[in-house]
Amino acid sequence: MTTKGIAIARDGERWTAHDLDIADMEDLDALVDAMHDLSSGTVIAFVEEDDEYLAIVRIGAQDPDPKVFLSDRRVLLSSDLAERLFADALPSMVALEDDSEDDAPVGQASPVGDLDLLADLGTTDDALLELIAEEGMLPADVISAVSERAGAGEIFDEVRG
Repeated sequence: MTTKGIAIARDGERWTAHDLDIADMEDLDALVDAMHDLSSGTVIAFVEEDDEYLAIVRIGAQDPDPKVFLSDRRVLLSSDLAERLFADALPSMVALEDDSEDDAPVGQASPVGDLDLLADLGTTDDALLELIAEEGMLPADVISAVSERAGAGEIFDEVRG
């Protein structure tokens, strides 16, 4: 299993990128604590696992609660990491008992969470859904596109390298 966590943090107009060690995090609170350690401004964490899904978590100085987006809610049933980190943030989505209840066609992602969490950074809810749904787009490709739109593409590419 390949798991990757990266955060971009902005203080003022300057972005920095950071690797996150998410494999042993117990829950979303642990991830948010690690994000707070990076900056008192806006911090966006990207979590991907085996190119199966993308999770985006955003915190900010004015936002007491994290905003969470998950590219496919079905991973809450198949991934221990996704369930551990995001099930409590998306409680109504855990009620999904099997894929037959899912509205998405077989093989198509079923995004859930705060779709507009990146709207002020250049990625509207529609644009985020288009990126997720685009055929051949891996989570890393979506992260690169979102980071580029936010103005953090170059520093993100350095950490990702």
